Amino acid sequence: CKECLEKIKNGYIDIVKPTTVIVVVIEAVTKCDLSQKILLESHHGEFYRTAEVVNGFVDQLNALASEVTRVACEVGSEGKLGGQVVVEGVEGTWRVLTDNVNTMAANLTGQLRAITEVATAVSKGDFTRSIAVQE
Repeated sequence: CKECLEKIKNGYIDIVKPTTVIVVVIEAVTKCDLSQKILLESHHGEFYRTAEVVNGFVDQLNALASEVTRVACEVGSEGKLGGQVVVEGVEGTWRVLTDNVNTMAANLTGQLRAITEVATAVSKGDFTRSIAVQE
């Protein structure tokens, strides 16, 4: 029956189209393009749930990338000391990455402050100051 075939065709399209859209977004993420998201036409069903998860993932990566970039620029390029990455809700590997970036930024801040302190002392003729080096 022609009507049955049309229903099967529409059902197939309803399954394939969302999958194709999800793949496009995930491929973009694998290429470090975090500008792609799934546009939601309806707010129910499995596709909606999947889209919400994928969009949340993209949002979380965007937030993390923005914060890491901000701290790297502040500490590494602008010379602002004490910057820390702050991203709400990160867990697992992303938490480890966040913590490692924060540790690195704190270490750089501490080292720069120590160098500044010794350089200032030397400029005033005080040669008694030194920097403790950890091996």
